[in-house]
Amino acid sequence: MSKIWVVAADAGRARFFSAEKPSSRLNEIEAFSNPQARLHEGDLVTDRGGRGVSGAAVHSYGSGHEAKQESANRFAAEVCRHLEKGRNRHAFGKLYVMAAPQFLGLLRKHQSDGLRGLISNEIASDLTTQSPERIRASLPEYL
Repeated sequence: MSKIWVVAADAGRARFFSAEKPSSRLNEIEAFSNPQARLHEGDLVTDRGGRGVSGAAVHSYGSGHEAKQESANRFAAEVCRHLEKGRNRHAFGKLYVMAAPQFLGLLRKHQSDGLRGLISNEIASDLTTQSPERIRASLPEYL
């Protein structure tokens, strides 16, 4: 029987767990963090976008969240690279992905077809700060 992996992630943290059997408890095996996710937008960019005047209104150019979004996108790619390495090593045969809804979309964008084929379930919920027992309780009784 193949080992089961569970990843709980958001834009700032990814925690990786394993379970030996479908009814086993989770053991945390690794954690990554993205410290940039906790910074304010102004701390991530060095230059402010330009400003334009149109009649009496002043407009800013560019989105206020571009740097944070790019940081989250890079982190999602890093998480998927780690999962891909595990898949290539046959470290797991089944995967459960639990992520904050927006981050789940970013993870999907970076998953290979092979990795996607091992995903048993996706849960759009941010459980990164929860205990392994609480995370396990959010999964099916029999993985």
